[in-house]
Amino acid sequence: MIDKDRILKEWDLSEVPSPSYVLNHSLLEDNLCVIDKVRHAAGVEIIVALKANATWGIFTELKKHSDGATASSLSEARLVYEEMGVKVHTYAPVYMEEEMDEILSYSSHLTFNSLSQFQRYGQKARAKGISCGLRVNPEFSTVETDLYNPCSPMSRLGVRSVDLSEWPEGLDGLHFHALCESRPSDLRGTLAAVEERFGRFFDRIKWINMGGGHLMTHKEYDEDELIAILKEFKSKHPELRIIMEPGSAFTWDTGVLVARVEDIVRNGGRNTMMLNVSFACHMPDCLEMPYKPVILGMHDPVEGEESWFMGGNSCLAGDTYGSWAFDVAHTPKVGDPVVFRDMIHYTMVKTTMFNGVTHPSIVIYTPEEGFKVIRTFGYHDYKQRMG
Repeated sequence: MIDKDRILKEWDLSEVPSPSYVLNHSLLEDNLCVIDKVRHAAGVEIIVALKANATWGIFTELKKHSDGATASSLSEARLVYEEMGVKVHTYAPVYMEEEMDEILSYSSHLTFNSLSQFQRYGQKARAKGISCGLRVNPEFSTVETDLYNPCSPMSRLGVRSVDLSEWPEGLDGLHFHALCESRPSDLRGTLAAVEERFGRFFDRIKWINMGGGHLMTHKEYDEDELIAILKEFKSKHPELRIIMEPGSAFTWDTGVLVARVEDIVRNGGRNTMMLNVSFACHMPDCLEMPYKPVILGMHDPVEGEESWFMGGNSCLAGDTYGSWAFDVAHTPKVGDPVVFRDMIHYTMVKTTMFNGVTHPSIVIYTPEEGFKVIRTFGYHDYKQRMG
């Protein structure tokens, strides 16, 4: 893997409009090399999960280094079909009758969240040659944040073993999703739980989808251990196609959010840089996870250092996060850039236009072409969403 730390520190972002999400194509290519290594060495299929990043300007590149894509809605399925040119693996917690025919027209695989949904739509899907699967709940997860843990016994996502006395005729695949930015050991534990609870059905299925959350492009992730785990599973179940659908791994740490200081506020002993971006609108995982992003040129303060909070530009009282200290002594001023690292996955797909705040532009950088603005947003984007 290339030295992402060095590249990001040396990246000249002075020409980039603010605010902007900026994807570095060289960093994306590095991630795709890791994806390809796992695909080929382990002999598994890895598909792109649009829920993490749906920037269709990079679909051509993603298609070269994946085995397709997975969608969780009609819009995602249509986007893949139109811009990637392939039919999708579709899973949604619930399907609506008025959307079903169009979803089927874009899908090669369709996973159902419940037996009742399969009973309602499975026959129609199979009549169109679509391979059907069932999401199960292994009731095992190492995810500590409840918001991202789908495997509690009371979860609405997937069927529990105790509620599955037999495998329904017409279901080709078994799907589970239990990970979130996880490591190989987490998958090993999850697979043990899946085999214990659902292994009795493996001779009835053709494929198993291991979901997302496999953060194989993280610098501390051991992809060789992942490959070994997958090979071991394949040796025990050679008849099964293995499918994985990581979201974050494709675009992990491939770009930044470029912001700007618009004001300095000092209240109650707290220093706050007021920015032209919003945590609530543009970086929602920071508040939901919660997740503290890296800011280039700053670090977590130690005792005695002057520290700074960042304030978003929406009127939500909690639209703030902190604190950071400068790597080199500096007093910020209006107009200074603030660059948030790793802001490509689960950002643009989750943003809102709350308060009508300006939505960041989308920019792609390549060494050959430099910075290319592929999308800007303005008043009409906001107006069209409201009526």
